[in-house]
Amino acid sequence: MSHWPLLSLVTFLPLVGVGFIMTSRGEDAIVARNARNIALSTSLIVFVLSIALWVEFDPSTPAFQFVERARWVSIGGFTINYHLGIDGISLFFILLSTLLTVLCVLSSWNSVQVQVKEYMISFLVLETMMVGIFSALDFFLFYVFFEGVLIPMFLIIGIWGGPRRVYSAFKFFLYTLLGSVLSLLAIIAVYFQTGSSDIEVALTHGFPPDLQKWLWLASRCRCGRCTLGFPTRMSKRRPPARSSWLGCC
Repeated sequence: MSHWPLLSLVTFLPLVGVGFIMTSRGEDAIVARNARNIALSTSLIVFVLSIALWVEFDPSTPAFQFVERARWVSIGGFTINYHLGIDGISLFFILLSTLLTVLCVLSSWNSVQVQVKEYMISFLVLETMMVGIFSALDFFLFYVFFEGVLIPMFLIIGIWGGPRRVYSAFKFFLYTLLGSVLSLLAIIAVYFQTGSSDIEVALTHGFPPDLQKWLWLASRCRCGRCTLGFPTRMSKRRPPARSSWLGCC
């Protein structure tokens, strides 16, 4: 199994489930049943594959494992790589994400009766983005996954949330998106400082102390709220404490 692109499978397999759900046709009840079954089957397979990551993981080395790398974008001297890999911290975040997806699908089995197809698609897309966040080893690739989470979360809150779900969804989206501009500026600053968007390169680079302070602030201060921003090789995103937009859901 070590020769398989296991990390890419765990990351993008949910999108295969999305494809099957989108091709489902028939009466609403049949489509809803198929969407639930496909989402559950897909999320269970992804969870099993994430357990395979755990089994194959070597805790005796601090190096990143299951590394996959390929050139993604190259314009002039500017290069972004498709670069994935995990360490001992991100491994368990991935396990938690894949487990929670299974539990979310099961917990909504009977409670979600409206637009079930779209609901299951949103959660599978969300799973891909979450796993991508914890496995990306390129800052710009990480940022794509990081911001990609906003789309399914916006839909989940706005369509299947509580009485003030639309207000809550827009507040969540705007607070997070506007604050993310600072994180993007920090990533660009790291790129120009190191000449690379590779997280492994950044880990070995000696950043000036003054620049470190600004990068820390830019990656964590989001519209007056402090959150964990960059990957926790330098740290990982975590859910913020219960805030006003969550209270409105």
